[in-house]
Parts: sequence; C-alpha cells; structure tokens
Amino acid sequence: MTDARTATAVSYGLTGVLTALWAATLPATDVRLNLGSGRLGALLTGLAVGALVAMPVAGRLAGPRLLPVTAPAAAAALVVVALAPTVQVLAVAAVLLGAAFGALNVALSLRAVAVERAAGRPVMAWMHGVWTLGAVAGGAIASASLRAGLDVRVLMAGGAVAVAIAFASVTRVRVESVSLAAKGSPAPRSRLLVLLGVIGAAAFVSEGAATDWAGVHAVRVLGAEPSTGSLVYTVFFVAMTVVRLLGDAVRDRIGAAGTIGLAGGVATAGYALVLLSGAAPAGIRVGCAMVGWTLAGAGMAVVWPIVASAIGAAGGAGRLSAVTAISYGGGLVGPAVIGYVAAHATLPVGLSIPAVLALLVAAAAPAVLRQVGRPVLPLNTRRVP
Repeated sequence: MTDARTATAVSYGLTGVLTALWAATLPATDVRLNLGSGRLGALLTGLAVGALVAMPVAGRLAGPRLLPVTAPAAAAALVVVALAPTVQVLAVAAVLLGAAFGALNVALSLRAVAVERAAGRPVMAWMHGVWTLGAVAGGAIASASLRAGLDVRVLMAGGAVAVAIAFASVTRVRVESVSLAAKGSPAPRSRLLVLLGVIGAAAFVSEGAATDWAGVHAVRVLGAEPSTGSLVYTVFFVAMTVVRLLGDAVRDRIGAAGTIGLAGGVATAGYALVLLSGAAPAGIRVGCAMVGWTLAGAGMAVVWPIVASAIGAAGGAGRLSAVTAISYGGGLVGPAVIGYVAAHATLPVGLSIPAVLALLVAAAAPAVLRQVGRPVLPLNTRRVP
C-alpha cells in the first residue's frame, strides 16, 4: 500500500508541476503571441469551459485506465499549447488543455479515494499538499529558466515531455481499488451533492481570492509596497501547504465533520481580520491582513480534500465528477465576481464574499458531511492496474 500511496502522491506532484508549466509561462506566451488582455481572458475562459465539460464525462468513463490515459493526454495538450503558431491554434489548444486537466483532476481524486479506503485512514489532504509543492517547484523552475533566457516553447514542451515520462512510471503502479459506492451505503441525494459542491466552491473561491486579490488589497487598500503585496499572497499558500500536509492527522483524530467545522471557523476568523485590517492603526494594518490571510489559507486548506474524500467514497465516480465541476466552476467565477463587486462598491466589500462562504462552511458543512456518511467506508477491495 505504501508504494501505491507514494505513486499517487507523485502523480499529484507531477500534476502540480504540469499546471505550473502552463500558469507560470502565461506571461511569456502573452508576449510571444501578443495576446493582450481581451484575448488572454478568452483563452482562460476556453480553458475553464474545457475543464467543466470534461469532468462529468471523465466521471462516466471512470476506470483503472483513466489516470494512465489522462496524464499523458494533459502533457500532450501542453505541448500543443507550447508550439501553437497562432492565436487561433492556441485558443483551440487551451480548450483541449482545460479538458485534459479537468479529466486528470477527476482521475486523481478517484485514485486517491481508492488509496485512502484501502489504507483505512485519511490521505487526501496530504495528496493535495504534494500537489501544491509540485506547483511551487514547477513555478520556480519556470521562472528560473525564463530568466536564464530559455525559450518559452522549449521550456513548456520539454517540461511536458519530462512530466509525461515520469507519469508513465508511476501510473502503472497497481493500487487497492474499491467499489466507490459501497454495499449498503446510500448514494447522496442531488440536494446534498449541490451542497457539497458549494462547500467545495468555498475553498476554491478562497484560493482564487488570495491569488487575484490579496496582494491588490494590501497595496490599494492598506498602502503596502508591491513587494509586500506579493508576500501576502505567499503566506496564504505557505499556510495552505503546511496544513494540507498535516491535516489528515487532525481529521483522523476528530473526524471529517469536526475537522471541516474547525477549518471553517479558522478561515472565518482569518477573513474577519482581513476585512478589519483597513480600520486598524496604520502601523499594524498589513500585519493584521497577513495574519488574516494565513488563517484563511490554513482553514480552507482541508475543505476540498475532505469533500472529495467524502463524496468519492460514498457517492461514486459520476457524483464525484459532478461535485468537482460545481466546485471548480465556483472557483473560476468567484474571483471575477469579487472584481465586479469591488468595481461597483469597494474591494473589502468584494472580499466579504469568501468571508461569508467561510462562515457557511463553519456553520453548515459538518451537518452536510454527517448526512453523506463516513468518508472512509468498509473495504471492498480488488486489484486493478
């Protein structure tokens, strides 16, 4: 089981690297093809559409070959993106990349659920922590390579091929798979699926808020230097990574419902500090916001892993992909909604959206998880490739 767990964790880390090879090189691709903000926005929309369409399909096609197929497909799609000679080709490639990433995320979640249930203890948060480490490492490699003068096309295509080769070695590892709808365990009803999707979306909206707006809030609202604004973003993701790597032990001790309630409470307290930081004395405003974003990252770190574990074990592959689509969709829309509210009111008012969602997690998520059932159900294992 150790080999299967390690192989699955490495798959998560490689996916993080692959994601970074896309995201961290986007500015260089923008310059290469002279995209501009309008085309760039359309490109990101195409990526999102591809992912949202592919996730439910991947759930229907779920099987032992899903991860070995979707992993190289995602790498191949990134190669097409890297070598796209025109904006039109890039637009099509972005949709394909989004679809491949969406299917790959579903495949990873299903594999992690199988590993978790075979192990009989939580591992999902740790897996997502490894994904974050992979994304950070991939981003650092991309940044250093571009600074050294490496052509962005060579970087993306070469990196994608290297990741695909690494994937080939780990996706062949056999794991103790399980029937994801265990005998005697009723599948969650549609209402619960939507609620789980909203809870998952809260985590992704919070992550998007930190990515797109934490630094802007520090600079524009609190008067920090741009370099300090970047640090605010960093502390959020450092806290998220640390808690994900440690969160399974907490969940194992106090249960999924207790952990997600605690997580929502910590995140709510963090957002309260962020929203109140503008009214704090000038000397401590930025520090107050940093503590707030740290708590928000720490709190929301385990929300999606717990949701994915619960629905994957109790509801089947199709339901997991549906909840994933709802959650990811919320994460894609949320930052844009925050920006719209900020433009028509203020940024702190916009940031009240993830704050309210964090409060919703604290208040409602434990009861929802208790209705779904235990995330790790009795074993019904079989060997699969």
